[in-house]
Amino acid sequence: MGKGSGALAYRIALIGNPNCGKTTLFNLLTGSSQSVGNWPGVTVEKKVGRVKGRGGELELVDLPGVYSLSPYTMEEVVTRDYLIAERPDAVIDILDGTNPERNLYLTLQVMELGLPLALAVNMMDEVAARGDSIDCRALGELLGAPAALISARNGRGVPELLKITEDLAYGRLQNSFHIRYDAATENALNQILFVLMSAGPADAPLPKNYSLPFCASKLLEGDDSVAGAIGLSKEKKREIAAILSDYERKNRPGTRETLMADARYRLIARIAREAVSRRRDPRELTLSDRIDKIATGRWTAIPVFFLVMLGMFACTFGGPGEFLGRLVETAISGLGGLLSSALDFAEAPAWVRSLFLEAALGGVGGVLSFLPQVSLLFLFLSVLEDSGYMARAAFIMDRLFRKIGLTGRSFIPMLMGFGCTTPAVMAAKGMAGERERRLTILLTPFMSCSARLPIYGLFAGIFFANYQGLVIFSMYLAGMLVAILCGLLLKGVVCPSESSAFVMELPPYRLPAPANLALHVWEKCRGFLIKAGTVIFSMSVAVWFLQNFGPPFRPVEAHTESFFGIFGRWIAPIFAPLGFGNWQSSAALLVGLIAKESVVSTLHIVFGAEGIAAHFTPISAFSFMLFCLLYMPCVSAFVTIKKELGSWAGACRNALFQTAVAWFVSFAFYQVATMISHLAGGGPPAREAASVAFLFAGCGLVALALYFSYKFLRNFVRGGDSGGCAGCPMRESCEKRRPP
Repeated sequence: MGKGSGALAYRIALIGNPNCGKTTLFNLLTGSSQSVGNWPGVTVEKKVGRVKGRGGELELVDLPGVYSLSPYTMEEVVTRDYLIAERPDAVIDILDGTNPERNLYLTLQVMELGLPLALAVNMMDEVAARGDSIDCRALGELLGAPAALISARNGRGVPELLKITEDLAYGRLQNSFHIRYDAATENALNQILFVLMSAGPADAPLPKNYSLPFCASKLLEGDDSVAGAIGLSKEKKREIAAILSDYERKNRPGTRETLMADARYRLIARIAREAVSRRRDPRELTLSDRIDKIATGRWTAIPVFFLVMLGMFACTFGGPGEFLGRLVETAISGLGGLLSSALDFAEAPAWVRSLFLEAALGGVGGVLSFLPQVSLLFLFLSVLEDSGYMARAAFIMDRLFRKIGLTGRSFIPMLMGFGCTTPAVMAAKGMAGERERRLTILLTPFMSCSARLPIYGLFAGIFFANYQGLVIFSMYLAGMLVAILCGLLLKGVVCPSESSAFVMELPPYRLPAPANLALHVWEKCRGFLIKAGTVIFSMSVAVWFLQNFGPPFRPVEAHTESFFGIFGRWIAPIFAPLGFGNWQSSAALLVGLIAKESVVSTLHIVFGAEGIAAHFTPISAFSFMLFCLLYMPCVSAFVTIKKELGSWAGACRNALFQTAVAWFVSFAFYQVATMISHLAGGGPPAREAASVAFLFAGCGLVALALYFSYKFLRNFVRGGDSGGCAGCPMRESCEKRRPP
């Protein structure tokens, strides 16, 4: 975008630490004029919006929240590559005014890039409430960059910030950066700068848009990516190596990376002493500290967490969610009545009525019917995130998740999976590493989504009338158990490496901004409807055709003669060892690939409620529910998994793995429970009670089977050696092998 080329001539980048209020400021400035996607080649979310300035519209780019420009995480790589390659016309660096020392570390690195920089000291309302103050003029003079004190939650100071940013972008205001480290660090940096400036014919020119101060600081701290991008001759490399060695030798103990970090923090401390005034005793406990004594306490963290989750699910699937769901169902029923009357008036043929009422309206209605629950779940998750509790929840679950090769970050997508798998898979973008992201995507579909609840309700009401609550709860428990066991299996066999480091800031508790919550929920629900609704609509029409037409593409009266019935009979023997080897169940499972709740409607169509009771036993019914819980997710989630993994092959492998696990778990439960039921004897009530009583015993046996399979496969892959990496045949090529 060239300057002066039109109304939208300047690009502004927003940068800052996580939880500094960057997204709140972005939403305030852009409102609904924003688009969300992924950065090219990666799954990190990209937000771009427009804001009206004095000289025309500005493009605002919301960069991922990072703590530094060192390429350790995908977010840091994306942020740094954008700043270097795109060279935005101005950068707004958002600082958390309650803790500016932590935020200024990133500020110093942005200054080294030489980009026009404006400082936005945010959360000044909280700073004032604490009795602290920040000298805006002194901060700007010490850093050589204009600064503005703002509060993004209520918009205070934002117009002044926007004016400063425009002046920088238009060239009416200039930076005069003042970065003065300690004498030893400054001496080393100056020597490196001299070497870079004295490059000869044998040296390649500096990469485009790389500033000399940035290159010098990165070489000093040991950034391999920058060192690899600078094409220096062997002689120049030896000179720089000598400078770095001398720097480390004179400033021991410590590596050059830690020494450079210490130099930055010493400079930040000097700036804070002159520009920041605090009245509160640092040893005094804040409100967040007092809440955390209970919320993250050793003995109270887990109970509090479960109470919070219980309250969230009770509201989502209980009173409010149920009430809103009934309103949506009533609206859909009314729309169906109007559409039926219109078709009657038009004297439409029977096949047209079936297409519109059963396929089109039924498919889309299946999505809209659980939209209230999904919306409420998104709302609660947004409240938990904006309030600061979500970071605590991830911290609490980190120890458990680390045992399966993940970190606490993976808990958030899995929690969302109880609502809907599609947005849960999309939430896996936030994982630190590619391996962790892929494993999270693989395990998240095992969480029981709300679309499976009608299946549980149908079978529990018919076969387990006295134990409905226990049976439905066991489904959620079984999903979590299988996910943990599969995580252990894949951690030890597929990639026997350690999980990534998990560092998460615990922000202070804050009241969420209503406008920010509303915008967030709207964005998520809109994306969910677009992705899920369109896919389900198109596939519903396809299934309608398969149900009503048979060879050679002619209408059929009986479903057994349709393409659907024929294919159901073909695959029915696969499910016979699981206890439901009839074609009707097989056909229902196929429909479940479109939307899981469609399994119920299909079963009612093919043999009704009485037929269900005649074709299933309590054990086979529970086996069927287990399979519905665990087999591949709906088409919407499958397409989303393909998008996140970047290939159809990866999505198909995930689907096959999940379906294989579902078959194995259902098979193990059915065979074990059948044997136990025969040993128990008695009439139907006794057998029903025995099935439920030995349910968890069956799940335990499944867990043991998966665990011993994991041990066997691990020993097999490692050549019989289970003592670390020593016996692994791939130890030489493994990048994450453990030290001897």
